[in-house]
Amino acid sequence: MKDDKTLMTNNDLPEMWRPENLWVIFPVGGEAKRLKPLTAEVSKACVRFANRPLIEFSLVHLARQGIKNFIFGVKGYLNYKSLHDYFKEGIDISSRYGIQPRIHIKYQPNVDDVGSADSIRINMEYYDITTPIFVVQGDSVFTVDIRDLIKYHLEKKAFMTIVLAQVDDVEGFGIAKLAPDGRIETFIEKPRRDQAPSNLANTGIYLCNPEIREVFKEPEVVKMIERGRLDFGYDLIPYIIKSGRPVYGYIMKSKWHDVGTPPRYLAALLDVLNGKVEGLEDFEGRVSQDKNLWIQGQSPESIRKREEILEKYHKGNINLKGGVLIGRHCTIGNNVTIINSCIDNYTIIEDNVYIENSAIMDRVKIGPGAIIKNSIIGRHVMIKSSLTNRTKILSTSVVSDEVVIEEGCTLIGAHVYPHIRTKPNKSYVHTILHTQDDA
Repeated sequence: MKDDKTLMTNNDLPEMWRPENLWVIFPVGGEAKRLKPLTAEVSKACVRFANRPLIEFSLVHLARQGIKNFIFGVKGYLNYKSLHDYFKEGIDISSRYGIQPRIHIKYQPNVDDVGSADSIRINMEYYDITTPIFVVQGDSVFTVDIRDLIKYHLEKKAFMTIVLAQVDDVEGFGIAKLAPDGRIETFIEKPRRDQAPSNLANTGIYLCNPEIREVFKEPEVVKMIERGRLDFGYDLIPYIIKSGRPVYGYIMKSKWHDVGTPPRYLAALLDVLNGKVEGLEDFEGRVSQDKNLWIQGQSPESIRKREEILEKYHKGNINLKGGVLIGRHCTIGNNVTIINSCIDNYTIIEDNVYIENSAIMDRVKIGPGAIIKNSIIGRHVMIKSSLTNRTKILSTSVVSDEVVIEEGCTLIGAHVYPHIRTKPNKSYVHTILHTQDDA
C-alpha cells in the first residue's frame, strides 16, 4: 500500500484535535452472522482480504496519518483471540509498515458490552479517555482524510460527525437526511427502501467530542444499557439528535465498502484490485505501472516462486487478466486463467484451473481443471479435481477453513462450514453445510 499524502504538520489544529492525540476505537463485538461461514472460527475483523486481515487496511491507513492510539473493543473469545494473537500491542505491525513513532493497541477490558456504543462507554471509562474519539467499524474498506474531517467537525461546532457515503441500495444501512448546512435532520436505522429519506448511508465512522462520555451517564441512556442494548444506529445516534446536540454528516469523498456479506466482500475486493478505492491502489510486488497485477515475494524462496510465475505469464503459459494479486510462495501450473481475483500465500494451483472474480485465501490446494467463479475459498482448503471430472464452485459460494471439496463436486451458491469433507460428484445448490452430516 502506498504512503498516504496526508502526512503534514498539524499546527493548524488545536492540540487536543491533532491526530496523534485522538483515540480510535474499533467496536468488534458482534458474531458477524451475515459473513458466515467465513466468521465461524475467526473474527470478521481478521477475515483475510487482499492477502491481509481486513482491519489492517483501516489501521495502517489511519496510522499513516499520525494516529497512534487504538483500542479494539472486543467482545467474546473469538474476537479477542483473533485480534490479540495477530496484532498484540502494535509493535510488529509498526515495524512491518515503518510507522514511527509506533502505534499502541489496547483491548477492551474483560467486560461484555451490550452493543457497539456501549463498547465506547466501557473503553472511555476504563482508559480514562478525556480527548476526542474516532469510532471505526472493523468490517469496512475506506480511505478518509482525517485532518479534513476534523476541520469540518470543528468548523460546524459539531458534537458528533457521522461519515456518510452515497449508496445505490439503501438496504441494510442507517440512512441520514441532511439540512443544507450538513446537520443531520433525520436518521433511520435500516429503513425499507420506500421509507429511506435519502441515499446517504452511515459508514459506522464517527468523530465525537470528549463530552460524549457524559452522555452515557444520562438517565435515558442508562436505561437502554439496563435493558440490554446500546447500539449506535438504533439507540445512541437517535438519542443524541433528539437531545438537540449538533450532529453533522460528512460525505465521504472516496469510495467506501461495507464488507459485511459475501457479495459485498467480493465487490469490495474487485474494486480494490482494480484501483477503484482511492488510497488503496497499490501493494507489494507490482509487475508494471500500467497493470493491476501484483506477484509478491520478499525472501529468496518467495522471489524464486515469483520469478517462476512471471516467466509463465510472459510466455503465455498462464493468463492473468484484470486486477490480480498473487501472494508469496504460490505455485501456479500451466494453462491457468486468473481474472480479477486474489490468491493468498502458499497456495498451489494445478494445471488448467480457471478462477474469476474470486478470493482464494492462503494455503489452498486446487486440483487440475477446477473452475471457481464469483466465490470465496477459505484457508487451508483442498479442492480435488481432474481434467476428466472437474470440480466447479460458482455463484457466490463460500467455502470456509480446512474444508475438503471432493472431485467432481458442483457448488452453486453453497456455504460450507469449517472442517467438512463433501462427497464426490455431488451437487450442492444454495445449501448450507453446517456439519459433516449435512454433506
